[in-house]
Amino acid sequence: MHRTILRNSLALALALAAGLARADEPDTFRITDDPAAYVAQNEDPLPEGTLPPVEVRPEPDAPAPALDNQGGDFGDPFDLPDTFPSLSQQIFNDVGGISRGIPRSIFDDDRNATIIDRETIREKQAATVMQALQYEPSILVQQTGRGQLSPFIRGMTGQQILVMVDGVRVNTSILRSGPNQYTALFDPGSIERIEVVRGSQSVQWGGDALGGVINIITRGASYQRGDYTGGNFIQYLSSADDGTYSRGSVEGWVGKHGVFTGGSYLDNDNLDRGGGLGPQPGTEYSQYAADIKYNYIIGDDDMITVLFQHFEQEDVPRSDRFAPFVQQNNPNAKPRPTYFDPQQRDLLYLRMHGNGYNAFYDSYAQTVSWQRNKEGNQELSGTQLTVGEFDVSTFGYTLTLTKDLDQFGILSYGGDYYYDNIDASRERRANPNAPFVPRDPAYPDDSRYDRAGGYASWDLQATQRLNVNAGVRFENINAHATPNVVIDGTPTLYTFDRTYQDWIGSVGFVYEVDPVVNFVGGVYEGFRAPNIDDLTADKTFLQNAVTVPTLGGLNVQPEHSLTYEVGLKLDAPRLRGQVYQWYTNLDDYITRFADANNVVVYGNGDAQLHGTELAGEFLLDPQWSLYGNAWYTWGRDTRNGGPYPRIPPTQGVLGLRWRAEDRLAYADLFTWMVADFDADRYTNFNDARFPTNGQPGYATLNLRLGRTFGQHENHRVSLSLMNMTDKYYRVVGSGVDGEGFNAILGYEFLQ
Repeated sequence: MHRTILRNSLALALALAAGLARADEPDTFRITDDPAAYVAQNEDPLPEGTLPPVEVRPEPDAPAPALDNQGGDFGDPFDLPDTFPSLSQQIFNDVGGISRGIPRSIFDDDRNATIIDRETIREKQAATVMQALQYEPSILVQQTGRGQLSPFIRGMTGQQILVMVDGVRVNTSILRSGPNQYTALFDPGSIERIEVVRGSQSVQWGGDALGGVINIITRGASYQRGDYTGGNFIQYLSSADDGTYSRGSVEGWVGKHGVFTGGSYLDNDNLDRGGGLGPQPGTEYSQYAADIKYNYIIGDDDMITVLFQHFEQEDVPRSDRFAPFVQQNNPNAKPRPTYFDPQQRDLLYLRMHGNGYNAFYDSYAQTVSWQRNKEGNQELSGTQLTVGEFDVSTFGYTLTLTKDLDQFGILSYGGDYYYDNIDASRERRANPNAPFVPRDPAYPDDSRYDRAGGYASWDLQATQRLNVNAGVRFENINAHATPNVVIDGTPTLYTFDRTYQDWIGSVGFVYEVDPVVNFVGGVYEGFRAPNIDDLTADKTFLQNAVTVPTLGGLNVQPEHSLTYEVGLKLDAPRLRGQVYQWYTNLDDYITRFADANNVVVYGNGDAQLHGTELAGEFLLDPQWSLYGNAWYTWGRDTRNGGPYPRIPPTQGVLGLRWRAEDRLAYADLFTWMVADFDADRYTNFNDARFPTNGQPGYATLNLRLGRTFGQHENHRVSLSLMNMTDKYYRVVGSGVDGEGFNAILGYEFLQ
């Protein structure tokens, strides 16, 4: 199959290279909030947002922008939203979005933010969220096993990054401190866009948002198109793992009712590594997903949305526990084949949102949600087999209100509540002929955890050039569990209740230096209370160290972060980008220490982190652009000494991209460059994912091509040639080596 895909890939590459050009007149823009006027002028739907929607739309008779002081006019305007969106044209406006439904562009936001839109996800041929996030500015995508994903932002990961879907928290009380799978449990075919905000963001969204927030906005039918029906089908084939990804979706709107639904299936074999090393054992897995989203319009100002998602992975190996990977860092270590089956996430929510225009609010959104995270696992060590499972049910409620105070700005306020209930079990047998014997589960059965918070955020245009945003939140967390702990040498069931409370705040500013230059910055506070994993986890964290709950470990303190950052945002017609310098004080971060008996215990540390982030794009002409990003992170434990764990190496992307108007054809040649990783930057406990001698840097060369064709432009073929030089590499902290040369063929049908 490899040779067939490679031969077809080269043939398709030649065909695409010969036929990529397409000439359409570019559009210029105006603002409209009139759905009827928009439908009369356009065929494509607006993204879902508050009612009425606010969006940048085409205006055929609008004058082209003056470019006299922007480096000259090429004869075509550079306002090409479908081709190279400017920072001003990338807008947060969804009720479940980062700005909680208040329209705000990236250019006018004080934070370092990114929107990965659906067209970008399609160009990446993303069959997983890992592929959708990969190569984005200041995001390290780590995988302990394929089918798993842990994003690092500003040197933090796991519990310190908040992941949401449509504004509903995905993080639960058993989210692990190290790399985990939860961000991987989404189908890219169901995603409208991914919003990323870097830095401490706990005021609006609550605990865990220390390093940043990733919010996944789901696709849905659009009432802006009137009555319609449609759908699409996607098929990707990849050569490095003989992989296949298939996704089908249908959608439509009739009267006041809209439905979007779809499903997908993915199956991968072991992954071919670069450098001619061949397939890596323990990297095959499969998954399937289904989703449905229903909208109903009530009157003129209100809408009900119901969403259900099911995502399940089967037989997912923990890749770093299979030979020969496990011996790469410790030759004496023995393989312990470990599988997760299932890794499952279900989400059901009911949302009502709309406009009020009364004394208390102009718009509102309230959401009731239920989420389930289920993980089954089995580990084979010699002849000993351990089988475990935990199941977390989360009930949530969020309320958001906004009020326009005229010259006094915009007030956004509300609250949220989440309740976790954990069921867990584990058993072990010594050999195939022995009976299973109950063991302490990964988390105490029937553990409970709830969080409640309220916030207020005030956005004020203080002067003609200065905008200020300030916010405050109060949060209360309660934890209850009965772990089996050792007291005076005797295992004892110990019931505890813990309560954590805190006030947190933030202030940010945007100062208009020039119509195309904003000076931005702020001070942002983050907060994370110990969760059930911190307080009770009983599992193997590292290859040769077993975590044992202790009474001392139950007394860890909440984490606090205080981030200071300044930046510049440039949004000229030909050059746009963001550059940030940030500094974070991380107090009482929860960490692990190995004692004299090689037992890992919990405690708190203090750390300082800082870094530089740069991302930008230069339009060579209306179809060609030179783009790239680069970022550097540094961190040190100031209480216990040594480096802050898992700080990633310096890295960046540099690329040359061509897009036809409306993004109906594209070509993208780019390189991903990563510096050497110094082993001293990681607190190493013989972890096979971190080589003791460090890790050499690397660079990969990659090419993406795609073209839409057909009478109704409803067929698309695409090809990605990844790591064309077959370079061996490994993302720092991963249990999966990087892919070798990988040809990905794609076909999409749109109706």
